Amino acid sequence: MTEPVTLLLSRLRSAGLHDVVAVEPAAGGLAATAGLARRGDGTTVFAKALGEPSPGDASAAEAEGLTALREAGVATPDVILADGDLLVLSELRPRPPAETFWEHLAQELAHLHTTTRHPRFGWHRDNWLGRRQQVNTWEDDGFEFFARHRLLRWLSEPRVEEALDRADREALERLCDRLPELLPAGPACLTHGDLWTQNVMATPGGRPALIDPAASYTWAEVDLAHLWTTAPPPEAHVFFDLYAELTGLDRGWRARMPVLQLRQHLAVIAQFDPDWGAADLVRATLAPFRRRP
Repeated sequence: MTEPVTLLLSRLRSAGLHDVVAVEPAAGGLAATAGLARRGDGTTVFAKALGEPSPGDASAAEAEGLTALREAGVATPDVILADGDLLVLSELRPRPPAETFWEHLAQELAHLHTTTRHPRFGWHRDNWLGRRQQVNTWEDDGFEFFARHRLLRWLSEPRVEEALDRADREALERLCDRLPELLPAGPACLTHGDLWTQNVMATPGGRPALIDPAASYTWAEVDLAHLWTTAPPPEAHVFFDLYAELTGLDRGWRARMPVLQLRQHLAVIAQFDPDWGAADLVRATLAPFRRRP
């Protein structure tokens, strides 16, 4: 039995799921050990654990995000157990390679973003993006929230300090000062917060379902940018045009995506080595904001 499987089996049984008879590793996760656990009655559940060291409330925070999304009308897996770093969910299916699936996702995400508006930016608690804390301190101003808690917050991370030089950091600070020129002053709404393509799955009935949220109230385009920049499959092209139509996006939305995606690139640099080119993408986006000698 491999070490990840042993870890999950041990955590499941210590959390009270004594009827788990086997665990198979699950692919796709970056920050956690994940697997499909078969129970004595033949049913299968999905389980993941961050292992050590891990934030003690990670599973509770994620479960809370899943519940918030579900209450807003988005399909998510059922939360079976949230215990420390262990989260057990109902099993989902891989998303089908169909344009109609992405059309349905566009409709559901547009509904989420247009019906959950909030007067402030943030969340009632901090939660987690991978293994790093996502700071959700309430702010009245969206530009202040995005600059302070989604961009500048990463500069103190050791890997980010190593990857970005002084000129890069100063360029990021200048970009933050100019955010009102670069982005529209949109309202806050409930966002998934980590909506890359791998976090889009399907229910057993084929409906789009979302996993691994880092929920907060912020700009809707934060979710859009993450989908746009994480290699969506060819059949997803219908999603973006339909989402733009349903939400009234202006024609310039594509040009804003690199600025909004800076937050995710910085989070990747902070947590992973190699960073899959994230530092290069950050520097490319910051290039217009660097001081020329």
